Amino acid sequence: MNRIAKFRLVPMAIALSASLAALPVLAKEPAKAEAKKEAKAEGTPETVANVNGKAISRRLADAFVAAQAAQGRPDSEELRAQVRDELIQREIISQKAVALGLDKNPAVQAQMELARQSVLVNAYVADYVRSHQPTEDQMKAEYEKVKAQRGDKEFKARHVLVETEDQAKAIIDKLKKGEKFDELAKQSKDPGSKDKGGELGWSEPANYVKPFADALKSLAKGKFTEAPVKTDFGWHVILLEDSRELKMPSMDEVKPQIGQMLVQQQIVKHMQDLRSQAKIK
Repeated sequence: MNRIAKFRLVPMAIALSASLAALPVLAKEPAKAEAKKEAKAEGTPETVANVNGKAISRRLADAFVAAQAAQGRPDSEELRAQVRDELIQREIISQKAVALGLDKNPAVQAQMELARQSVLVNAYVADYVRSHQPTEDQMKAEYEKVKAQRGDKEFKARHVLVETEDQAKAIIDKLKKGEKFDELAKQSKDPGSKDKGGELGWSEPANYVKPFADALKSLAKGKFTEAPVKTDFGWHVILLEDSRELKMPSMDEVKPQIGQMLVQQQIVKHMQDLRSQAKIK
């Protein structure tokens, strides 16, 4: 069955720290004495080292440290010594690559341009998110909207899913003659429920496609649909086993998820707006 989970955490349309998060986790920490020695060997207030006359800026080191911190590594002298060592190694290899003319390779240039774009996109989206946080009223309105969509009941149901309307009608006839629903469910083409007597468990109507949900809500406890129900999946025969009051989580409990959902919606809309305004040939 097609389910729609409400109040789930929605991944961002664009990963906000993709390029930095892709930086490798540094090697095993050196001994503290060695780390302090390396830290003292750092360059000027603006640089952390100099390789063959090329300075490595402290801003670059800070960015690398921030990326590691985002992965759970606390800022420390040891970490900064490791970062300095890593950046030195990268600079040595980068200089060798340039000496070989690899920076002129079209494929390498394309990858460098993609990396540049990724940094700019991440920076733009992060800036947009900072200035477009949903208000308390917006989150409350969204909460009430979803609450209304979910309704005030959830249902425990079984179903049999078949290819044709005639197959569904034949199952209904057998049910009327007293055959067991769970036995007939073995004919179902729903692999997730056929071996469990067609059981779908407890769920709210909003988690089902509309024709299925509408039929389910119209049934009395212990009754099955006396006419086949058509959805995009096929033809259903549905049995309502029980119903109960739906316990909606409080606003405070789902506030973080609502906030993320609204931010996601804003980003998607903003990206669509930017695309519609662009001159694309």
